[in-house]
Amino acid sequence: MPDSKQPHLNGAYYGPSIPPPTKTYHRPGRGGPGCGICSCLCSCLCSLIFQILCTIVLIIGVTIFIVWLIFRPNEVKFHVTDATLTQFNHSTTANTLYYNLSLNMTVRNPNKRIGIYYDRIEARAYFEDQRFGTEELSRFYQGHKKTNNLNTAFQGQTMVVLGDSELSKYNSQTSSGIYNIDVKLYLRIRLKFGVFKTPKFKPKIKCDLKVPLLSAATFQTTKCDFDW
Repeated sequence: MPDSKQPHLNGAYYGPSIPPPTKTYHRPGRGGPGCGICSCLCSCLCSLIFQILCTIVLIIGVTIFIVWLIFRPNEVKFHVTDATLTQFNHSTTANTLYYNLSLNMTVRNPNKRIGIYYDRIEARAYFEDQRFGTEELSRFYQGHKKTNNLNTAFQGQTMVVLGDSELSKYNSQTSSGIYNIDVKLYLRIRLKFGVFKTPKFKPKIKCDLKVPLLSAATFQTTKCDFDW
């Protein structure tokens, strides 16, 4: 019988074929090396800007503190020296207040090295937290250790709605002949240190006045509150 064995093919062994390695192609995207470089640059830039801003703020703060130590600014003093009220009638049917109020004020700058520019002075008159008059005063410059006089007048009529409580207070004050009137000054000022001028500040002045009608009593000079 013929031999059933297959002859060896040169002694070589042919196993399963191994596919060739696949080539990969890099496509730039969000996660590539370029993104890391940009992120690092942005982070460094933000850190640099933050350090510069902190340095500027620190320098400004130190400068302001040194200026304050040198000049030692004192609070400006406002007084109402005289108030004349010749009319203060409220009509409940028309909710209208008829008024005629004149004020004399003094402004004192107690500082030796600081001048003050009063760029705007707006005076407002209130009764029971309701404004009934507004006047604009002339602007001026006030030198060192100077006192200036201010005069203003509120005259006319305006709608003022008084509730039961406010109306009761009005009637009580009418009986006594003395009215509680608040006058507020809204300022825009600049300070002058030698040749240097500061940006504008907006302080508020509040004067709580007890004003007699006609000659019911003598008005007492009243110091006003200064609020930066």
